[in-house]
Amino acid sequence: MLYRMLAINIDGTLLKSNGRLAKETKQAIEYVKNKGVYVTLVTGRNFAFAKKVAKSLKLDTFLVTHGGAFIASKLDQPLHVKRISEEKTFNLVQVLENYDCTVRILHERYSIGNRLRGANNLMARAVLGSSDPLIYPMQFVESLGDTLIDNPMSPPKMEIYFTEPEERERVFTTLKSAFEGIEVLVHADGKMDILPEGGNKLDGLLALGEVLKIHPQEMVVIGDTIEDLPIIEVAGLGVAMGNAPKEVKHAADWITRTNDENGVAYMIKEHFRKQYKIAFINKMKI
Repeated sequence: MLYRMLAINIDGTLLKSNGRLAKETKQAIEYVKNKGVYVTLVTGRNFAFAKKVAKSLKLDTFLVTHGGAFIASKLDQPLHVKRISEEKTFNLVQVLENYDCTVRILHERYSIGNRLRGANNLMARAVLGSSDPLIYPMQFVESLGDTLIDNPMSPPKMEIYFTEPEERERVFTTLKSAFEGIEVLVHADGKMDILPEGGNKLDGLLALGEVLKIHPQEMVVIGDTIEDLPIIEVAGLGVAMGNAPKEVKHAADWITRTNDENGVAYMIKEHFRKQYKIAFINKMKI
């Protein structure tokens, strides 16, 4: 099988546990680019953060960001966007602010959230450390509901943080029963994502593939979380990181090393060294 696209998650996959990009990873991405393979990032992170990582990798491709709802290579020229409507965003906030949780509304240009409620140091780091305020401004207000009355928003994603798992379960049940047209994802760390229907990683990757005329069977996907499971399963070659949970490993075609052992670089060098450059294959009509 000729693989024309390489799609990679960021946290726990590309980045090491300390948040750094290894030199070996950068070299491997350059190596596979020279093979003519289209390299993209598929992440729950905001576009600004993903673009910063892409710049470090010398990528100027379309990036699948905000959990799959926002695809772009340039902020002002999105290829594909799914949004939660202004009305639904307001209604969600009205419900969520009755619970003990911190809500962040993630627009592609900035985020706005309510004050940290009952936050311990771990939760504060999760909320405040999830973006670089220099490239992605963060604002916190006393009442999101009041703020949205004057400044309505239609974001591609919302994030909810909890201090108690019981509160998270109550919110999950409420949202599933009271709202249509959204997807609610609970992460292993307890954080909850609210996405517009059709705005998840799988939908985003398939939408990008359709534009680029690249079939899922021509894709290699590397990931490490349950949220990556659907794209690993649909890919022609699904790769699980060594630090991925067992469910992801069981679904993958290949298990590489961990992110701290340069698993992405190892997989690329081991697999793509066997594949000719795409330009040569096309020329020889192989």
